[in-house]
Amino acid sequence: MIEPLYMPLARYAVDRDYLARTKENLFAELWQDAKTKVLAVYDGRVLLAGTAHDPQPKLKLVSVHEAPASELLAYLGKTNVASDELPAGTPIVMAVLGQETAQQLEPDDHGWHHLRRTGAGLSDLDAGLFAEALALANWHESHQHCPRCGAKTKVEQAGWVRRCINDNQEIFPRTDPAIIVSVIDSQDRILLGSQGVWEENRWSILAGFVEPGESLNAAVIREIYEEAGVVVSEPQYLASQAWPFPYSLMLGFSAKVIDHEQAIPDGIEIEKLRWFSRAEIAAEAKELLLPGRMTISRAMIEHWYGAEIVSGTELA
Repeated sequence: MIEPLYMPLARYAVDRDYLARTKENLFAELWQDAKTKVLAVYDGRVLLAGTAHDPQPKLKLVSVHEAPASELLAYLGKTNVASDELPAGTPIVMAVLGQETAQQLEPDDHGWHHLRRTGAGLSDLDAGLFAEALALANWHESHQHCPRCGAKTKVEQAGWVRRCINDNQEIFPRTDPAIIVSVIDSQDRILLGSQGVWEENRWSILAGFVEPGESLNAAVIREIYEEAGVVVSEPQYLASQAWPFPYSLMLGFSAKVIDHEQAIPDGIEIEKLRWFSRAEIAAEAKELLLPGRMTISRAMIEHWYGAEIVSGTELA
């Protein structure tokens, strides 16, 4: 059995406190609580206490008095551990801001940070808050109308439900499952692919969305055959983590190639494929562009490799 992995965005230190979401006056109560903190989200970006280049960046949480009027509020829950800045039990609210209100809070646009590549150093609390907030904000952005009749929807239950104003249908946040696979051959090499829109020498393991009515194992076998033309067996679950771009759940697997088949890229999603040995990774690491450290793909590549890889991604 392959030992499960611990992923950068699988960490959390938040009690989501779901029963509180049904309170009619929840936000009024939270705004009266001096402990309440607000995580501002603008255009998929957040504020940091420091810079994105800090080895351990921290989310900047503001008081309810500092937070400007928002387009959307959502209750993220209460911290379940104490930190230097926050006591355990601190309520956290996400506030989605528009351009004007975001500028009131931080007028420098460069002060708002995407954490897709720079968030691996976040604490357990901040990593969990970031994944929860961004996935929820992205879901709200794409579900402002009812999928059944097209009418507008309104926000309920502290930001965790949208209700159609026409047919009263409740719409709940969705998560799209996707599998991502370390494909290993009989020589213990790993298969990496490159998309046509990527820079030269950028590589990652293969992934794809789970289709309706499909098991995870079946999705592993289908996706690898579709993208690389090889048949794999023995899918083994490794780990999972949230991927809030926009609101996916990445489920990591390892699988073995059945025969010594030539890997052939599909030419649509994958343009190039290559088998890498550990020795080749070591020799070429400075030139390789590997996925960022917040990704499950980077964690899985390094899990197979057996050590941290310092690639051209970090050197660039």
